[in-house]
Amino acid sequence: MQQRPHSSLFIYLNYSIILMISLALAGCSNTKYLQKNQLLYIDADVDVKGEASSIDKQDIRSSLYSKQLMLQQPNTLFVGTRFKVWLYNQKHNEKKSNWFWNLMLSPRNLEDPVIYDSTKTKESIKRMVSYLNNQGYFYATIDRVESIKRQKVSVTYKVNTGKNFVINKIYYEIPDTNLLKIVKDNEKLSLIKTGVPYKQEILGSERERLMRVIRNGGYYKFDRDAIEFEIDTLHKSLFRNLMNPFEGIVNVYNERKGQDRPKMDISVRIWHPEDSSIRYQQYVLDSIIAYPDYPVYGNNADSIFKTTQRKELTIRFRQNILKPSVLYRSILLKSGDMFSQQRTNDAINRLYDLGAWQFVTLQYRERKDTPNTLNTYIYLTPKRRQEIGANFEVSTSSDYLVGSGISLNYKHLNIGHSATQLNVSLNTGIELIRSQGTWMLQSQEIGGQVSLIFPRFITPFHIAQGTRSAVRTRLTAGVDYLTRSSKFYISNVNASFGYEWNASPYKRWIVKPISLNYVGVNLNEVFRETVVNLNPYLKRSFEPAFIGGENVTYIYSNNDALHKNHYSYFRANVEESGAWLNGINSLWGAVASNGNDLETMTNMPIANFLKLEADYRHYWSLTSHTVLATRAYGGVGIPYGKSDVMPYIRQFTAGGPNSIRAWRLRTLGPGVFKDSSLTASTFPDQTGDMKLEANIEYRFDLLRLFDGSINLKGATFLDIGNIWMLKKDTTRPGGEFRLQNLYRDLAVGTGAGLRLDFSFFLIRLDWGVPVKVPYFKGNKSGWYLGEWQLGNAEWRRNNIIWNIAIGYPF
Repeated sequence: MQQRPHSSLFIYLNYSIILMISLALAGCSNTKYLQKNQLLYIDADVDVKGEASSIDKQDIRSSLYSKQLMLQQPNTLFVGTRFKVWLYNQKHNEKKSNWFWNLMLSPRNLEDPVIYDSTKTKESIKRMVSYLNNQGYFYATIDRVESIKRQKVSVTYKVNTGKNFVINKIYYEIPDTNLLKIVKDNEKLSLIKTGVPYKQEILGSERERLMRVIRNGGYYKFDRDAIEFEIDTLHKSLFRNLMNPFEGIVNVYNERKGQDRPKMDISVRIWHPEDSSIRYQQYVLDSIIAYPDYPVYGNNADSIFKTTQRKELTIRFRQNILKPSVLYRSILLKSGDMFSQQRTNDAINRLYDLGAWQFVTLQYRERKDTPNTLNTYIYLTPKRRQEIGANFEVSTSSDYLVGSGISLNYKHLNIGHSATQLNVSLNTGIELIRSQGTWMLQSQEIGGQVSLIFPRFITPFHIAQGTRSAVRTRLTAGVDYLTRSSKFYISNVNASFGYEWNASPYKRWIVKPISLNYVGVNLNEVFRETVVNLNPYLKRSFEPAFIGGENVTYIYSNNDALHKNHYSYFRANVEESGAWLNGINSLWGAVASNGNDLETMTNMPIANFLKLEADYRHYWSLTSHTVLATRAYGGVGIPYGKSDVMPYIRQFTAGGPNSIRAWRLRTLGPGVFKDSSLTASTFPDQTGDMKLEANIEYRFDLLRLFDGSINLKGATFLDIGNIWMLKKDTTRPGGEFRLQNLYRDLAVGTGAGLRLDFSFFLIRLDWGVPVKVPYFKGNKSGWYLGEWQLGNAEWRRNNIIWNIAIGYPF
């Protein structure tokens, strides 16, 4: 007797079918619950015309869509329908309620139907016109056009910007000569410039800039309210001859000949306080008092505090947690300094950079016995000195089915009471594949690393730290063992010494003048004979080597509150190996009694190469629920001297979850080469000396699950790139880089993905499919769209690549 499937499975399938059918009908069922005099607001459009440039029109159009200006917003669309409105109706009108509907009808997945309100449209027009006036479009007009069909309405706002004013002249009316000098000395950085279109937001930003400049000049009590702007759009030439006003009109006409935009003057005024007996004064710092172990709810008058003096710094403490010399060196403020808001902020950041304190509070108090002087109080609440952590990770990828890893971390934040950090990490991981129904170990890795991080520059000569923040000297040593089953065993012993610091809030440098790697390689004999020895390039890549040189990294990132709509990230890295290590090798051979140098003694050559990388990313927040992310990457490795190939661990690869996702990890390239030999199934890794890649990804929110604790997000993407050899490799024909063949060599992949965002981490699932295949012989350029057979299961298995990863690809 045949067993029937469980009834709950049928219930689930039925609900799934109902849900899909309902999704298709959602667009036409959302109006049946409306009253006769109600209209469902389905769409809003902004049509911008006028004298503005095309770029300015795009910015204006985007701004007018904001909720602050357009008071009524249409319901959001999901797969082309107002699905959330349909869910709202299922809950409140259809009264759906069971386990399935309770899961779907989470409050965060519902939207009330937006009922059109013409009074809000009129108010929106008033706000839009006011906004355009604030952008300098004083002649702007806006009309609305309503389109009504089957109880649905869409509104188009017809915007005519007219010409916007540009700044003609800037005047400063500042009676205080000291304040006037400060303002004029910093005028080059002014945000108000002649010939620039007027925008009211520029005046707000300029007010903040002037306040910072003046407070940095010592004016502790100066306030932004003392700064005023007067705008003059009236042409004074009208009043040059009051007896003959027509002469003024002729003057205006002559002045406006050939002008693209009308002009305006701006006067910047800084007045004294209303009390005329009080003038803004510069303040000087007097006493500096620091509390290095101040409790969260402490009292500085508590008698438990002990006191010690380090030059002009007074230290009040309960326990000796930090050496006075370290604390003195870390506090930028000194007695006798002029008050400066910027220097105050730098001092707070410097103390946070030490990593020893959870909270840093800095307060100024006026001295009553000495005018225009400030006592400085610095309250520091320490962190726990030691931290222990463990991470466990399970992952999957295109070249293994299951991977897992464990890492243990220990951190001491204050070695020797000097704010020196000790970091110790141990990690191990494995990758498993499934072959012919059995699980097999593909690779295993184990390693560890120890780092000492000093909160200052350690150099043979003095380097002034200045206002640099996050200054570190890092000494690191580690070892890593990687085994690819039945293929090879690589041991990597590394050590480095270098410096890290923030040159500005957006710029960071990492400089390692000393970086050493000992790479030992042990090849499986079968793998050596059947794979490595057949490929001279691969054979030289797997030779043991000393990698010793320098590494410089520059990072720029402006992802902060000032760049909410779009921001950038840029990383440039330069690595050189062999220069100073060859010098030591020659010197060793010269002084050794037997004449043997390092290479002879260790039977290991020194790797000589120069590796350059550049990674640029830009992110646009199109709406509160959509982001457009882009990336461009380029890298090249150039062997020189006695080396004719890059070490294997420094070569470039393409494909996989964080690269070109329509190809499996390390299977793309180089160039138009496609490894179809039997060894490809044994060792599919393809590497190269050069890599170019570009990516664009559109990210959007879908649903909130489990009362918003998990966000389901979607993405579509396009990946372009490849790897190449710098020299011709006879075993990999077509793999060398030729500029004239760049278009042919580029691989293009597209796809879509889902993301489960748990706030503290994100799980990503991407499906990629090739669009342009460099090695495809069907046409000269390699376009692959004509070969798509999405209905063929075998074609999908061979061409659609899925990737699971943690976090975004970029």
